[in-house]
Amino acid sequence: MAAKSWRTEDWVAVYLGFFVIAVVLAAFSWKWFDLGVASSTFRWTADAQIAGSTPGWRAALDDVAKEARAKGRKELAARAGGLKAALDKGERKGIEKAAGDLSKAGGRNTVAGTLGSEMRGHAAATADKVFSAGNLGKVLTVGIALLVIGAAGFALIGGNVGAFLIGFPAVFVLAWLARVIAGNGLFIDYGVEYVIFALVMGLLVSNTIGTPKWLRAAVQTEYFIKTGLVILGAGLLFLEVIQAGVLGILQAVLVVFVIWYVCFWFARKLRVDDDFAAMLSSSVAICGVSAAIATCGAIRGDKKKLSYVTSLVLICAVPMMIVMPWIVKAVHMPDVMAGAWLGGTLDTSASVVAAGALISDAAMKTGVIVKFSQNALIGVAAFILVVWWTYKAGARAGGEKPSAAIIWERFPKFVLGFLIASAVFSFFLPQPLVDGTKSVLGELRVWWFALAFVCIGLETRFVDLATMEGGRPALAFLGAQAVNIVWTLLLAWLIFGGVLFPVPDIK
Repeated sequence: MAAKSWRTEDWVAVYLGFFVIAVVLAAFSWKWFDLGVASSTFRWTADAQIAGSTPGWRAALDDVAKEARAKGRKELAARAGGLKAALDKGERKGIEKAAGDLSKAGGRNTVAGTLGSEMRGHAAATADKVFSAGNLGKVLTVGIALLVIGAAGFALIGGNVGAFLIGFPAVFVLAWLARVIAGNGLFIDYGVEYVIFALVMGLLVSNTIGTPKWLRAAVQTEYFIKTGLVILGAGLLFLEVIQAGVLGILQAVLVVFVIWYVCFWFARKLRVDDDFAAMLSSSVAICGVSAAIATCGAIRGDKKKLSYVTSLVLICAVPMMIVMPWIVKAVHMPDVMAGAWLGGTLDTSASVVAAGALISDAAMKTGVIVKFSQNALIGVAAFILVVWWTYKAGARAGGEKPSAAIIWERFPKFVLGFLIASAVFSFFLPQPLVDGTKSVLGELRVWWFALAFVCIGLETRFVDLATMEGGRPALAFLGAQAVNIVWTLLLAWLIFGGVLFPVPDIK
């Protein structure tokens, strides 16, 4: 390597990501410390929200009890009745216990089990837990760890470490506030993610008082995103795709490649630049925000465009999650086919589970299978985009095809880190180790992304987002999403509807 090539932001992000992963793996294996210290509580639901949700819950419990009695499941019907009685009393502890009993009786990936888990989560989620000394202590511990790790990496890059140390706590506090707001039960139910609130927090500062000079050294969007993407690789497992089944993989591949091309074509026709088009295409074709982040990193895209795409994804997700199950019921669509449709069009696993639960157990399970298959294609898409964009850069530079050495030089090294992490966790680590560290690594990844989106907001003006390219990117996104809904419905009918293959036995 050249003298300082190993100290570029890309390489340092790889070092930091691998360091975080290695520490978590070692701590789990040799019990160095309790990994629970990294998992803070952010979820909270107010008493008034519990009361407001009660009528809907009671109706859902009536459906669960009716179906349970029809199937001869007397215990499940009794648990549903017990939970209704607890709701009548209005005591959160009683609701929490009764909901837990229903969840246990219903089992995983069932409507009854999901409903019980949802209600138990709301009943147990009180604000005093979020603001308790113990929980705030965990947040502080993570903040200090990220400060030390981030400062060490910033020193390797050659940044002003002193200024970074001064500004980082403010960025971290804004990220924490964003996660607290996103932890409210209302936003959890509608699948509104923390990234939108992190972006808003940064925008509020930059568009009111302006981003102070003392804070700017810690506004390191790409540095935080790249580190988070390396850690993200540990959570995207190739084996999950294999386990999802051939039909889920087939639909995922056809959705991703066709819809990606359609969105890119729309964007070009609307005179949207290629970087913007790639982020839009990945978000609508693969899995929303995570895919957009990975694409932005792979092509070294504009952070303002990433925030625009993120906003579009989240704005569209909520109405789709509500309307699509209603359409399924209105046209009496078969449950397995409906789940495949939901899994191929909704952008997050949480929204797929929530929408599927409104239909049936089979719909929810099928949707999760298809969504897992699409999620795992992030790495493939990132690799293809990196190589393509490298060739594009070479063509712009002189029209000659770049050599292997030039491709390596331009290849974003953090994408390599992402792929290595995914391969290691997919094929080389024992499953208990992978399962035991998954939630902690996921939590730490969320922190890095939350910091990154706060920084995007701190660097962005509202007017920039509102007027970006005259609304043409939004038209491309919406047009591609419309095609996605129709194309995925056709595939779900052909693949999961018994036309080309027998209907899978998913119950």
